[in-house]
Amino acid sequence: MTAKFATVLITAAAALSLGACASRPKAAAPTVPPAASAPAETAAPAPAPAMGAVVPGSQEDLAANAGERVYFALDSDLLDAEARSVLQLQAAWLQRNPTVRARIEGNADERGTREYNLALGARRAQAARQFLIRSGVDSTRLETISYGKERPIDPGSTEEAWARNRNARTVVIGLGER
Repeated sequence: MTAKFATVLITAAAALSLGACASRPKAAAPTVPPAASAPAETAAPAPAPAMGAVVPGSQEDLAANAGERVYFALDSDLLDAEARSVLQLQAAWLQRNPTVRARIEGNADERGTREYNLALGARRAQAARQFLIRSGVDSTRLETISYGKERPIDPGSTEEAWARNRNARTVVIGLGER
């Protein structure tokens, strides 16, 4: 390609680019005197959330505004102060979203037998559920399941990994009718 031809192409592309960016004058919006305004119409539906926006009542909303997991000590289903604080936030979130139904998933670390960990996960899920019910959440909106050691969030075999895997996770499972 010759230098002259390349210069012509670049100049033409620049001109087209600038032409595409040119703005046109906007027409002034017609003003309507208050006395002559049209009768109120029904409200337009709310616009759909923007890409990346958190949808109210969603799992992302729960995680962002209340937290979705509480953690437990080794071989325990007792709620410590931090767990109670998170569950209090979850209860308030669930009360603000009265049509949301949730499942509480109990989990354990990899140590112990499958049966022991399933039972421990069930006790952990039940402890979280009972706290939410005592905090005013309707029991019919909450269900529990235990995954025991079958669904670790950290596959490691360290104290830190085991601590992360000893949890109860609250999951939005649907919107009921109210």
